[in-house]
Amino acid sequence: MKKIGMVGIGMMGHGIASNIVKHGYPMVLLEHPGNQPLDGLIAAGATTAKSAAALAAAVDTVILCVTGTPEVESVLFSKGGLLEGLKPGTIVIDCSTAIPSSTVRIAQAVEKAGGRFLDAPMTRTPKEAAEGRLNLIVGGDPALFEECKPLLQCYAENIALAGPVGSGHRLKLLHNFVSLGFSAVLAEAAACAERSGIDAKVFSEILAKGGGDGVVLNRLRPYIESRDGSGFRFSIANALKDMSYYTTMAQEAGAAHGTAEAIRQTYEEAGKKGTPQSTVPELIDLLANAKPRGAAQ
Repeated sequence: MKKIGMVGIGMMGHGIASNIVKHGYPMVLLEHPGNQPLDGLIAAGATTAKSAAALAAAVDTVILCVTGTPEVESVLFSKGGLLEGLKPGTIVIDCSTAIPSSTVRIAQAVEKAGGRFLDAPMTRTPKEAAEGRLNLIVGGDPALFEECKPLLQCYAENIALAGPVGSGHRLKLLHNFVSLGFSAVLAEAAACAERSGIDAKVFSEILAKGGGDGVVLNRLRPYIESRDGSGFRFSIANALKDMSYYTTMAQEAGAAHGTAEAIRQTYEEAGKKGTPQSTVPELIDLLANAKPRGAAQ
């Protein structure tokens, strides 16, 4: 079987790597202080590499699962980066969330170095990553997509080809704008309900039976009613990053983004009030305790 390299063994990446190993693929993991514990993966047969260049030289396919565009660019272009060790024909699959214009430039650099490239960002949560049930939105050559599909199916339940390179990241940002936008609206409404003395369970029930029903309500409802955020472990810092990427993409496309900018500012302000570990459900508390925008100082 093809040997798979992976960069970024965080909460999402750990689930991806675990499922790939379960399917029998030999794996090489990049050593990094931000990784989740690797003991289980190593016990299952995975090995490690000290540099991205060494990892690239040892594998046939590299999966990137890092925070965003700066990290992807650093992994590829820095000294000791992937491009230094990339072999002809090696496939690079970027599962990160990134700015599409950067993705296109990265794909060109990979191809110039003799490699092949897919952007394959994911949706869903670490829970589905661990279960091998992520959604993937893929951009790239259809023939390469078909070649990689057996590998992608190791850790994804729903896989869609969105179009040429960059299309996966464009659709991921569109998806996250809608998802994070709904989350911000619901959090602000829940905060207002709390300050207005509305019972949380009644609030949730009314939304569930009307126009507020959906995936976002189901994710936030446990936190609204009992402060259980275990089912929605997405940080406010990542939400701000994704909304900033979306507004960048919209600006580059000349598209309207007034609503997106207001949502981005909501996450930016919440990030200043919370901690680096604050999650999207905690946006409710941060908004409930915040002085309303425009109020007298």
